[in-house]
Amino acid sequence: MFRDKYQKGYLSILYSCGPSPLELWGTNVENGYIRRVTDNEINSLALEVAGTNVSTTYIYTPKDRKDVLGIELCFLIMVVKNMKKYFTFEVTILDDKKMHRRFRVSNFQSATKIRPFSTSMPMGLSGGWNQIQFNLAEFCKKIYGSNYIETTRMQVHANCRIRRIYFADRLYQEDELPEEYKISGLLRKCIREDQRKQKKHSSKGSLARTSNQSQILSAGQEEAESLSTIVSETAEKDQTPVEQTKLEIDIPAPEYDETDNLSTEREFVNRYEIIEQQHQSELSLGGSPEDSKDNEF
Repeated sequence: MFRDKYQKGYLSILYSCGPSPLELWGTNVENGYIRRVTDNEINSLALEVAGTNVSTTYIYTPKDRKDVLGIELCFLIMVVKNMKKYFTFEVTILDDKKMHRRFRVSNFQSATKIRPFSTSMPMGLSGGWNQIQFNLAEFCKKIYGSNYIETTRMQVHANCRIRRIYFADRLYQEDELPEEYKISGLLRKCIREDQRKQKKHSSKGSLARTSNQSQILSAGQEEAESLSTIVSETAEKDQTPVEQTKLEIDIPAPEYDETDNLSTEREFVNRYEIIEQQHQSELSLGGSPEDSKDNEF
C-alpha cells in the first residue's frame, strides 16, 4: 500500500476525527461494536472498539488479506484510551531474513513468550488516555537478531478508544508535532474549557444572589479569588506531561516456547503405538500386512 509512496517524518493510518477513519481498515465484529463516539475527557471524537471477546472484535489493515502495508518507518505510536478492560493489538513485520514476525501486545498477559514467528508481551496502561510508543526495529533486533525492513499488517482488538495511529522515523518532541497529533494539547484545552464553564456558572449564581452594593463587592472579591485559583491550577496542569507508555520489557534468552510442538510429538507417538499394537494383533490372527494399511496416517 505504501511501498511506492514517499515515507519520511510521520505517516498516519488512522485518525478518529477524519472524514473516513476506517478508510484503510477492515472490521470484524462478533458480540461487540465499532463506532465513533464523543469522548468526554478530551471533548472530541474517538473510535471505540468494544466487545465481550477481544479475539472476535477488531479492526485490521490492509483490508485485502493478500496486500501489505509496506511501511518502512520503525516507530509505531498509538494514542488510545484505557477502558479498564481487556485490550490487545498485534503488528506483523518483515525482517532482513525474509521472515514475518508478529508482535502481540496485551494488558492481560503477565509474561513474555517468544516463538520463532511470534512474540507475546504484556503492557501496562495508566488510567485515561495513553500514548504508546513501540520501537519495532529495536524489538526485532533484540528478540530475533535481525533487522527491521517494514510493517506488513496490523490489528487492533477490543477494548479501547483510538484517537490516532501513526508511524514515524523517530520519536518527535511535543513541539515538533502538528496540533492534531498532540493529545496533551487536547487535554489542556478540555481542562480550561471546564474551568471556564464553572467560572461562568458561579459568576451567574453570585450575581443572582446579590441584593445591594456590599454584596456585589463581596461577590467581586470572591470571583477574583476564584479566578486566581483557576489560573494557578491551570498553570500547574499545563505543566503536567501526558502519560506516555513506552513498551520496555525484559526479553529472556531466545528459548522458543515449544509446548505446541511437544504436545504434537506426544500425540504422534501415542497414535503410532496404537497402530503398532493393532498391526501386531492382526498378524497374530493371521492377517496380512496389507490389511493394516487403512490404519496408517
